[in-house]
Formats: sequence, structure tokens, C-alpha cells
Amino acid sequence: MSKLLFKAVKCPSEDLSITNAVIVNEIDFQNKSLVLDYHRPYVSVTTLDSNLPHLFTLLASPGVKQGQMGFNAQHRKWASIMLNADIRVEPRRLNPNTDSIAQITLETDFLNKKNQQQTTLDSDKMAAEFSMLFVNRAFTVEEPLVFKYDKKLYSATVKNIEVMDFSKLNPKSNMAGSPKAAHEGFLTANSVIVFEKVEGSLITFTGKSKGKTAHTSIINPDWDFTKLGIGGLDDEFSGIFRRAFASRVFPPEVIEQLGMKHVRGILLYGPPGTGKTLMARQIGKMLNAREPQIVNGPQILDKYVGESEANIRKLFAAAEEEEKRSGAASGLHIIIFDEIDAICKARGSVAGNSAVHDTVVNQLLTKLDGVEQLNNILVIGMTNRKDMIDEALTRPGRLEVQMEIGLPDEHGRVQILNIHTETMRNHKKLADDVDISELASLTKNFSGAEIEGLVRAAQSTAMNRLIKATSKVEVDTEAIERLKITRADFLHALQHDIKPAFGSSKEELDVFVNQGILSWGEPVSRVLSDGELVVSQIRNSDQISLMTLLLEGPPGAGKTALAAKISKDSDLPFLKLCTPENMIGYTEAAKCQVIKKIFDDAYKSPLSCIVIDDIERLLDYVAVGPRFSNLVLQAMLVLLKKNPPKGHKLLIIGTTSRKDVLQDFEMLPLFKTVCHVSAISSSEQLINVLQESEDFTDIEISIILRNTTGKRLFIGIKTLLTVIDMAKQMEKGQRAEKFIQLLEDLGAIDYTT
Repeated sequence: MSKLLFKAVKCPSEDLSITNAVIVNEIDFQNKSLVLDYHRPYVSVTTLDSNLPHLFTLLASPGVKQGQMGFNAQHRKWASIMLNADIRVEPRRLNPNTDSIAQITLETDFLNKKNQQQTTLDSDKMAAEFSMLFVNRAFTVEEPLVFKYDKKLYSATVKNIEVMDFSKLNPKSNMAGSPKAAHEGFLTANSVIVFEKVEGSLITFTGKSKGKTAHTSIINPDWDFTKLGIGGLDDEFSGIFRRAFASRVFPPEVIEQLGMKHVRGILLYGPPGTGKTLMARQIGKMLNAREPQIVNGPQILDKYVGESEANIRKLFAAAEEEEKRSGAASGLHIIIFDEIDAICKARGSVAGNSAVHDTVVNQLLTKLDGVEQLNNILVIGMTNRKDMIDEALTRPGRLEVQMEIGLPDEHGRVQILNIHTETMRNHKKLADDVDISELASLTKNFSGAEIEGLVRAAQSTAMNRLIKATSKVEVDTEAIERLKITRADFLHALQHDIKPAFGSSKEELDVFVNQGILSWGEPVSRVLSDGELVVSQIRNSDQISLMTLLLEGPPGAGKTALAAKISKDSDLPFLKLCTPENMIGYTEAAKCQVIKKIFDDAYKSPLSCIVIDDIERLLDYVAVGPRFSNLVLQAMLVLLKKNPPKGHKLLIIGTTSRKDVLQDFEMLPLFKTVCHVSAISSSEQLINVLQESEDFTDIEISIILRNTTGKRLFIGIKTLLTVIDMAKQMEKGQRAEKFIQLLEDLGAIDYTT
């Protein structure tokens, strides 16, 4: 039968509005052979500008004129139907064998919420009356309803429908299969009706609906982890869910039977920008709970005595009141503390006589797990400095779930980049040459916030191409529609705009290898080979989390350059240089803080490498005396043997020109591998360097060879390259003699042999 056109109007009366049916004139349907009987009272309704059908039950009344259909306000809003608008109507048949509702879940609240008080309703009685009122009526998921119970009006939303397929009866047992989720169906006298209260509602349900306990699901049914904008934290979120929320999925009576208490506190810690605050916000969206209270740690503190503690008590007041009133039926109250270390420092660690921090910590401890403990709260704390928090706060019963939100790995960076480029991709503003996997590999040790900043920087670079900077700033409006973010824009942003806070010191190390590594003999290849083995071991071994390598040799032998080469070729995500050059004028305590921070930052990356250059200079060692910094020495001794946290690996490469000093300081045994970096000691090795440099003619090289053959040489590669560069300043033909003279002046040639 073809679709019929009707005009939408209001329901003719309030009584007809709460039938949740569409009110029609019976004559319309008699004329068109659409009989309003028990079997066919259903129609699909669509507006003229939409093809999305909505299912309704028909009810005849003379209060509606021919050619009109009366809708209540809730249904008009749900189906986007305007008053006096033309609508299309098509008859629908619902099959009793496949469309009979087995169970329907209704989220319920007062229709008029003003001046309402806490009310307890018997869900069994309400379900029985609802069944009598709406038997054989069609319902759809997300459909809004209004009904009267015990002289009061209630609103409801259909949250879930399950239907039973009676067409597939088991011939042996004469039983249908298991219920299955459906978008629509019609109510029967045997349908299970489950009432759940709306978040924040003053309604409390008791009893059982048709044998099924009615309780509020803690997990928001609309929650979708993939749409929350969190990337790279799948494992962390799974761990939080298992520890903190799994118990809240079960009905309260099951938890009571187990004698179980819910987790009341979560601590999220890790570097800045890794998604701690974002995850806390999304946890609040995921749960059917009261609106989360988000508090910045410093906001709690007050200069007046007792006010800081009172601020803590106010945060828990609503939860305490509802716990006393509703017991196990109480809703969940979420309190989120950002920068919790500001108010929960270890007691006794803050100088001063007021002891405000101590009393604030005590107040929070009693609220979390005191004499009158609450079971309807969830406290989420976030910090970059877990080490500063009072240990009593992190024991079981308080902030017992502690989850490190670290820097994302490559898979996580792919997720984050996809999240932040999705809008561009959907609007075809992302060029085809942008490879997300490539960008993920190039953004080692980037936090989620830094990746977002990278995307913004690339967008700014692309938009800047359209700006003509003449005497006035003009925008190429014709090219705006063709604007696309390209691979070159991302690479420009990586090179010039965004650097990771826990990133690489590659630029500093580049200085040491800007002339390349000259493989002048077996000693060089041996050191590089040993370095590759150490890197492979730290990458692949499941037994070792800390690996130490020491390059020792005479001054100028190229130890720093080789350490830079090994560390750069390792391609580990975190690469930092610890050098005395960056600590000139520092006090002993300041040096220790800088060194400790480098190690602390390294522990935050899954794979890290630290190059400690010129260790004896770092220790302020002076042979006269001798003198050295004991404070820095003790810090180094501790850090060199301290294993990184679980799941993290660290490679330490040190360089020294005084192996004997490190032996005296008991530091040498802490290096598991020691490689000797030799100076150039033979004429053959010297000629290899000269040939590699390509700065001397064959005749000049033969003159140098004749003057050095059979002589004992001793010169570091770094010093030798300087001598070569100086000799290059001479005229060709005179370089050989000048080169020999410079070596003799340095004492690099021993003529006594």
C-alpha cells in the first residue's frame, strides 16, 4: 500500500497524551482499508524532509479531524515533527512470533521534577500497572514515554528491548531460543518490565520486576571508548576498569552477599601531557554517576585556620547525605583532584608551624577510609609527582588503584594521530602523502599533548602558505578551498616547532659526529661492534633492564664521538647527554638535581639511553690534592646501579680519560662492559686517516709515510683531525713538512724507537 499524507497536530486531550499513541480519526482508515484492529494498529511515520521512520501505535478518537494525526509533545520532539507539518504514513505489521518483547528496560523519573522529594516505588506494582496500560503497544529504543502511576505523572525513556523469536521453537522442549536485542517490538502480558532511575533522580526502586532485580547500571549505555578521544591508553584503561569498576557492574545485593567493598580511590600519575586529566574526565562520562566534582589541588588551601579542612568536608557532604538516605541504592559520587600533590604532600615534609598540609591530608584520609567510611564515592587523583604524596593515602582502601599514564608507544601514537587528524581526513584536508605510521615513528617520546601540538603546528604551517606578507597581510582566498595539510608541513613542525619535553639530545650529539666517524683501524670497528652488541642486548633481552658501557682511553681519542655514534644509531626513543659543559658554575647540589632529573626523565620512557661524558670532570676531580665532589660521586654511584621501573629499560654510556680514578672511586665495577678507545699508534693507522680525509696528495702521503715508518706514534683522532685541518691551510706541496713538524711539536712521534 502506498504512503498516506497527514497533517501533524497536538493530542486533543491530556488523557490521550499519556496513552503514548498517535491519535487518528477512524474514518480515515476505514476509507483506506487500514483497519484499526488488534492485529494491525501500527504505522511508520516520516517527515517530508527525512526518510527516518518512527514506529507508533494508533488509537482512534473523534477529537481529531480527518487527515490529521495527534502527537504528544514528547513524540513530536523525538521524531522531529513540527505542528501542522505534512507527514508520510505507512502501515506496519508486527509479527507476534518475532517481535514480541521479552524484556524492556525503562529509565524513569518524575515528569515534573520541581518540589519533588525522595520517593521509594515498588517496581513490581509499577510494572504490573504499566503492562495493563500498554499491552500490545509498540515501543522503540530511545522512545520517550509519559505515564501515570499512583496519581503522579512519570517520564520514561526506552533504553533497551529484547525480543523472543517464537518462530524457532525447539521441537523437543517446545521452548524458544534466548532473547536477543532489538530496536523495536510490542509489549505482551508476559513481557518483563525493568525500571531504572535517571541519574540524579530522587526515585528509589524496591522489589523485583517479573523476577529480575531492578538496579541502575553503573556503565553508561551510550559510552564508547573509541569515541572519547583517548589514544594509546587501552591497557591502562582496561586495568582501571578491572580494578575499580567491575564490581560496580553487579547489582548491590550481589556485592552485599560477597561482603565486598568497592574501590574508592584511583591515582593517575605520570609525565605532563600524557592524558591523565583527559582520562579522568572521560571516566566521569563513562559512568552513570553524579556530575563529577573537579577540584584543582591549590583551590582547597585557605589562609584561615580550619577552612582548608572544611573545604574537604564539603566535597563529601552530598555523598554522605545520600548514603544515609538511600544506602546501597545511592548513586556514585566522583571527586577528581587535579594536582593532588599540592594538598597531599607527605606529612611533616612542609616547613612552617601551621601544619595546614598535614591536617588536610588527615581530613582526606578519614573521608576515604575513616570510621564512617562511604561506599558511594570514587576519588580520582592526578599528579606528576607521585613521590611527594603521603604514603598513607596510597594504601589499599584509599587511592589503592595506582596507574602510571606514561608516554605512548608507537601503536599509541598512531591512535592519537588518527584522533587529531580525523576531522581533516573526513573533510579531505589531509594530503595523500601524509603517512600516520611514519609520523608515529618520528615522534618518539612525544606525549599526547605534544602530538596534538604537532598537528596544530602543521596546520599553521599549511595556512601560512596562503598568507602574502607584503605591505599589508593578505590571504589567498582562492586557494583556501584547495588547502591541504601535507607531509612537508608535519616535517617542518617536527624540525622547527615542537620538541618533546622528554625527547632526544640528538642535536647536541650531532656536534660530536659532524665530521663523521673515521674507521682508521680495528680498534674503532671493535668499539662500534661492542656498542651494537650492548644496544641489541638492552633491546631484546628479557633478563636485563639496565645496561652500562664505559668507553675509556686517552684524551682526544674520540670517546665522545664514538659514544654519540653508538647512542644515535641505537635509535632509542629517549636519548640524553649529561655533560659537565652544561653545568659550569653549578653548585654540588644543583649538579645532583640536574643529573637526577635526567635519570628521572629516562625512567618515564620504555627504552632510554643516557650518555655521561667526561665522568671525572663531572665529579670535579683534580689530580692535585686530589679533590673531587663527594656529593656528586655518591649520587652517581646510586644512579648507575639503580634499576629502572618495571617495564622500562635504560642504557648508560659513559666516557672517561681516567680509568684509574674511576677504579679508586669504586665506580668502575658498576660498568658491565668496558671498551678501550685507542689512540693512533702506527704509521699505517695514520696513513688510513690521511687517505680518508682526502686532503693530501699521493706525493705528500708518501713523504709522511717515509718520515713515520718505524716510529712509535701516539695521538688521539680528535687531535689528529685538528692537525690535518691546520696543515690544509698551507700551499700544496708544503703540507707534508708542516704536518710532520706539527706532530713533532705535539710529541706525537717518538724518534727513540
